[in-house]
Amino acid sequence: MIKIGIIGGSGLDDPEILHKPVELRIDTPYDKPSSVLTCGKIEGVDIAILARHGKKHTIRPSQVNFRANIWALKEYGCTHILAATAVGSLREEIEPGHLVFPGQFIDFTRKREKTFFDEDVVVHTPMAEPFCPNLRHLLAESAQKLEIPHHTDKTVITIEGPRFSTRAESHMFRSWNADVINMSSVPEVNLAREMKIHYAAAAMSTDYDCWREGEESVTWEMILDTMRKNADSVLNLFLHVIPKIKEYDDVCLD
Repeated sequence: MIKIGIIGGSGLDDPEILHKPVELRIDTPYDKPSSVLTCGKIEGVDIAILARHGKKHTIRPSQVNFRANIWALKEYGCTHILAATAVGSLREEIEPGHLVFPGQFIDFTRKREKTFFDEDVVVHTPMAEPFCPNLRHLLAESAQKLEIPHHTDKTVITIEGPRFSTRAESHMFRSWNADVINMSSVPEVNLAREMKIHYAAAAMSTDYDCWREGEESVTWEMILDTMRKNADSVLNLFLHVIPKIKEYDDVCLD
């Protein structure tokens, strides 16, 4: 049975998008998740919404309990996760307001708990394709039909935060062939793969980071403003994709 977890923030934790929403608190071996799960249905599909940074966006990137979040969604029975995230663009063609569906990640975090298998059992999880190719295809196909500017098969680099990059770091990340940058994809995506949950992200480009000469320095207020303006695009995209997932032969974890 397919159940879909939605991880995100502004606009995506509105219970009005669900049929008969209820809140569910799930205890985990890793302490509390970032929020309760808001559960209901969309087009007959079971959905659980989790606010990555808390319902009031009070949890900083390094403090997000990623293991508890993924464990809670797995405990609820989620087979798929659609994640929304804000990213800075490292490429001229990825303009603010565009969506990106990453296929690869680079981990530049330092302080996070990154695996469920750090004690009694040794497990080496394949990570060549961390983001589910089938979900990425559905997201791109739906974005095309909805005429949402988007980019596929890009690489996201996740930094620790909460500070933004220096210009030297931004140029270094570009030289590593990273396309966008954020503070939330890792370890969320690899933990989902450890739990054998199909995971894909809709990354919203909010700014040009700081590599681009003459560009205004990125601020949190700038990011929030762009996210608010484009939240409807991500929401409409997810609403369009969700009914298709239950009809799709998804075998990337087999």
